[in-house]
Amino acid sequence: MDILTKAGVIKSLGLKIVGLSILALQLSATSCGCTKNASGYDPEKPDSGDGKTVVVKPKYNSSKVLRNPLSGWVMYVGANSKPEYFNMEYVVPTLGQAVKVVDYASAVYMRTSWAKMNPADGVYAWNDPASNIYKLIHAAWDRGLPIAFRIVVDGRDQGANTPQFVIDAGAAYAIDDPKHPDRKTPMPQDPVFQKYYAKFVEAFAKEFNDPVKCAFIDGYGLGKWGEGHSVAYDTDNCSAVNENTETLKREVLDWITKLYAKNFTKIPLVINYHRVIGHPTSTGTPNPNSEAMIALAVQNGYCLRHDAFGMTNPSWGYSTWEKGIAANYKFKRPIIMEGGYIVNQHSYWNDPAGYRQGHPEDVRKGEFEQSQEAHVNMMDFRVGAETASWFEDAFSLVQRFVAEGGYRVYPDQVTLPESASAGSRFSVSYRWRNMGWGYLPDNLPQWNYKYRVAVALLDADGAVKKVYIDTKTDPSEWVDGTAFPYTLDGTLDVPAGKYTWAIGIVDTTGDTTKTAIKLAVNGDITSRGWLKLSDMTVSD
Repeated sequence: MDILTKAGVIKSLGLKIVGLSILALQLSATSCGCTKNASGYDPEKPDSGDGKTVVVKPKYNSSKVLRNPLSGWVMYVGANSKPEYFNMEYVVPTLGQAVKVVDYASAVYMRTSWAKMNPADGVYAWNDPASNIYKLIHAAWDRGLPIAFRIVVDGRDQGANTPQFVIDAGAAYAIDDPKHPDRKTPMPQDPVFQKYYAKFVEAFAKEFNDPVKCAFIDGYGLGKWGEGHSVAYDTDNCSAVNENTETLKREVLDWITKLYAKNFTKIPLVINYHRVIGHPTSTGTPNPNSEAMIALAVQNGYCLRHDAFGMTNPSWGYSTWEKGIAANYKFKRPIIMEGGYIVNQHSYWNDPAGYRQGHPEDVRKGEFEQSQEAHVNMMDFRVGAETASWFEDAFSLVQRFVAEGGYRVYPDQVTLPESASAGSRFSVSYRWRNMGWGYLPDNLPQWNYKYRVAVALLDADGAVKKVYIDTKTDPSEWVDGTAFPYTLDGTLDVPAGKYTWAIGIVDTTGDTTKTAIKLAVNGDITSRGWLKLSDMTVSD
């Protein structure tokens, strides 16, 4: 194929040829290795084949919604919602048309009670096709969305969140308000509580310790609304603090985070970095032990989230201490955000940020800016009024998070051989960038660096004939738009014939003939996620 014909073929793939260079091809071992190299060219290696290479520069796509693990918008659903909730759409004034919320979501988040998930000993809602929770879970899966959970046990404010059979078995509890004797709050240090809760988590993980099914688990869930504050340890007084409180806090947090980590070995776990995490109170100055509590959770395998983005009151909102925690874990652990205000219920205009009454777009802007500062990986479409506000009042920020937030990775340059003989050695060079403000958290204990760059040889029908995995690439290093160059060496152990080079990121624990991370790129992408690059001829 002459150069002009070749250029036409590659441009038809949505890519750009920027030049030809010499690529070294070396005969010898069959193993595949990789080293970082700024140029991708080693003049010491002898040629095999015609010695020509092509440099391809894929074009970055800044607007496409990418449904990637632990990145993007999260759609919230209540345990009592109907499956039709996923058909929710809003008219976007700037577009003049309705759009579906689900089309912008990467995951679905359900915050529900232990009692609803586990109504009787050994009985679980996810196994019951007649239960609404079962229907919602499957409605999410039918739309290609993994689900995430927070399990709440506290009985204050929301009603009986712990199953009655646990109370009947003798679990210690408190009743905060005598007017509501059914609202029992269990003591998390109690051995009966821990016995049945552990049984639940073990069953929970048997169903959801699967990254195809589950996006993340909000695995603490104690205190009011499961947010990690106002945790009760005294059966006579839910707000009591005594000489044993700090010890109980740490012991309970260590127990519950290790319990989830033991069972959810494949799913990211998250905990609120609340200023009084695990404490019987909910507001005020940060507890002196809160930072160490968060560090313990991270040590036990946890990521971070916070439920008060946009609230700037220094006594109970997202303020200096919270910003410090986010800065400390930047690019070490991903952060998931939740907005604090419900604009049709809360007096957000009294916030120190100066939000104007009747202008929910001010709140959306405040949440967005704090999320940007914290480098969050995920933002929330929470409850109807808040979701409506994002689409009707602040859709430009929805689009901005799609374009800027989470991680958006792509190869900005790939150097490939055009021809070589079967059995010869080859080298492929590439550079990767992440254009999002978050990061691809391949360093999580549950992921254990399972995501790796791979190049593939495809046949004329686009079928994968060979995959070469670059075991030295670490996507969690790709931050701030910086280019990270690598060179992959391998052996062309495929029959003679015509092939197409392709590139992607695979999950090395799964089927490596398909990619696992969607790339922020234009071009010809196969049904299995591979980005086609250029032609390759393998001769006898």
